[in-house]
Amino acid sequence: MANSITLHRVFRATPEKIYRAFLDSDALVKWLPPNGFTARVHQLDAKVGGTYKMSFSNFSTGQTHSFGGTYLELVPHERIRYTDAFDDPQLAGEIQTTITLRRVSCGTELNVVQEAVPAAIPAEACYLGWQESLELLKMLVEADIP
Repeated sequence: MANSITLHRVFRATPEKIYRAFLDSDALVKWLPPNGFTARVHQLDAKVGGTYKMSFSNFSTGQTHSFGGTYLELVPHERIRYTDAFDDPQLAGEIQTTITLRRVSCGTELNVVQEAVPAAIPAEACYLGWQESLELLKMLVEADIP
């Protein structure tokens, strides 16, 4: 049975900056891979119906897994909805991820919902990976460098 993952954070950054971090290939390789992984964006067309292709490499073992998907909904600075599918047949299925951003008094509230995560990926591993990634996102978007 597939897993669903839900995360919530508040960042001291604007929705515009966080939205951009989800759709900019240079930003994605900086914050999205969990600790111990590097990332490469092979293709990214950030428009509704556009597609992307990425890979994560385990820095210790050198093993790489690739994935990609389609952007289903892009509401600037508010909502991003896209699919993810792994190239590995052991991780078959299509994940749907929804990112919701809401301006709040001290910055931006971020909600992440991932649905239909393959059962072969333990939910706790997803939570751990997302927590690490969101900490890296925080360091990227909360930096205020003039």
